[in-house]
Amino acid sequence: MKKRKGERIMKYLILVADGAADEKIEALGGKTPLETACMPNINGLAKKGLVGMVSTVPEGIAPGSDAANLSVMGYDPRVYLTGRSPLEAASIGIDMSDTDVAFRCNIVTLAGDGPYEDKIVLDHSSGDITTEEADELIRAVNEKFGNETVQFYTGVSYRHCMIVKNGETNYDLTPPHDILTKRAGDHMPKGEGSQFIADMMRESYELLSGHPVNLRRMEKGLNPANSLWIWGQGKKPALSSFYDKYKISGATISAVDLIKGIGICAGLKSVDVPGATGTIHTNFDGKGKAAIQQFKEGMDFVYLHLEAPDECSHQGDMEGKIRSLELIDEKVMGQVIDYLDHCGEDYKVLVLPDHQTPLSIRTHAGRPVPFVLYNSARPEAEDESKVFGETSGAASDLFFANGYELTDFFFCG
Repeated sequence: MKKRKGERIMKYLILVADGAADEKIEALGGKTPLETACMPNINGLAKKGLVGMVSTVPEGIAPGSDAANLSVMGYDPRVYLTGRSPLEAASIGIDMSDTDVAFRCNIVTLAGDGPYEDKIVLDHSSGDITTEEADELIRAVNEKFGNETVQFYTGVSYRHCMIVKNGETNYDLTPPHDILTKRAGDHMPKGEGSQFIADMMRESYELLSGHPVNLRRMEKGLNPANSLWIWGQGKKPALSSFYDKYKISGATISAVDLIKGIGICAGLKSVDVPGATGTIHTNFDGKGKAAIQQFKEGMDFVYLHLEAPDECSHQGDMEGKIRSLELIDEKVMGQVIDYLDHCGEDYKVLVLPDHQTPLSIRTHAGRPVPFVLYNSARPEAEDESKVFGETSGAASDLFFANGYELTDFFFCG
């Protein structure tokens, strides 16, 4: 999409409201959180744009944020997905060899008495532990378990990384957010050679339960980060260049290492925002300002990722999920659209969840999600019935069987 002489420049924004899609909820009068939230800015785009549904996760692939965001960023997960943790490792700055295997290490809250296997997976995020606290714990873990073959690296909040030299990937490992309130022993690592992972998880409970960081957290009534939970294994990814694919420069803005890592592997600029946490307490305003700044500095494209709806869903927090959507609309989308409306250039905006995270199950689902696509150069006739929501999207005849096909349409259509 190189610009021809005399052609107006186009700016592109993809805003991902992580996990925003849901199911109809009786307590909301049969509406979903998206349909309940007050979002005048996004719905204003919907009225003058296209709405529809898109399947972001191919059949047979787990509906993780790795596959979904690769798809939304224009990459077929069936071709490019090598595991979640290698993408996060790229964001942390870990230089993986071709024989290294990366694993995601959550520090989670286990609850209950008795042996490790009988404990319950209470909280996959340890109460959204701070990165500073987590760093102390991961350093203790690395001192205990690290060696010439295995090393641990601090990520953000509860999300960390383990690298195994000359490692294997053929293990059956379960994401902790998929088994909240479930017995740990029913979801321990499986597969030949996985015993060392299970042993580290068990021993980490003994190490972390009495750590000063967790003693202080418990004194404050906060969930302790009392165990490692290891999953998401994979080898070094090899994404094709985003610029070569679409001929535009771009940046990613996210508090989540996974999203940063996808962007870095695709050759996009990764932008850090002070106070960005990946929760409802994130710096929404700062993320909007960062997007505007990237456009001012000459970027053609910004991939703006907001994790808060997904985290609220994992916590079972319906009110928080609705409020997070309203904050995204008010604090982020409002100022970005105002800038784009007055920058003197045409622009396109695509708004969508990466996947469903229904409050009823508190984990990801692979069903299609709604999207809004607005082109300032070719607005549609205004239609008040079109909004950003599951019912409105499903009522449209516009459906993309693959997320990357929607992205191709967004940039090239």
